[in-house]
Amino acid sequence: MTISMYAASIPVFIRMFENLIHILEKGAAYARDRKIDPAVLVNYRLHPDMLPLSRQVQIATDIAKGCAARLAGEEPARYEDNEATLEELQQWVRKTIDLLKGYPAAQIDGTENKDIHLTVGGQALSFRGLPYLLNFVLPNVFFHITTTYAILRHCGVDLGKADYLGKA
Repeated sequence: MTISMYAASIPVFIRMFENLIHILEKGAAYARDRKIDPAVLVNYRLHPDMLPLSRQVQIATDIAKGCAARLAGEEPARYEDNEATLEELQQWVRKTIDLLKGYPAAQIDGTENKDIHLTVGGQALSFRGLPYLLNFVLPNVFFHITTTYAILRHCGVDLGKADYLGKA
């Protein structure tokens, strides 16, 4: 049995981003109910050398939309990552979901051996399509969504595994 590049990417990204919206909504409700300045959560870091929640969300979405574009043979869309509130971050994730929904399976499938070149942190990286998706993109997307979850959970937001995984 095989799985298509599309099935292993776009639906997975969309599901996880829908869960991320739910997580961010719970964070916003938590801040509102406890009269906490939401900027505290948006700018919170688990450790001083880690990026804040806002960048975790932005990086997760940037990596996924970059993946879809590269596999589809397009140049990744560039947006300013300047979301400063939990609501703006939720809108950003919704915008990413809409963008991802625009990629049909035919544009992504068959890209297992496609040459992928990108620069991350000033370092040039090269991959074939399947290892790019499985060994670089998916772990990065999951890492940054998990870190967003961990930041909010650490701050006291009532989150559990079901919030992260979503509905089956």
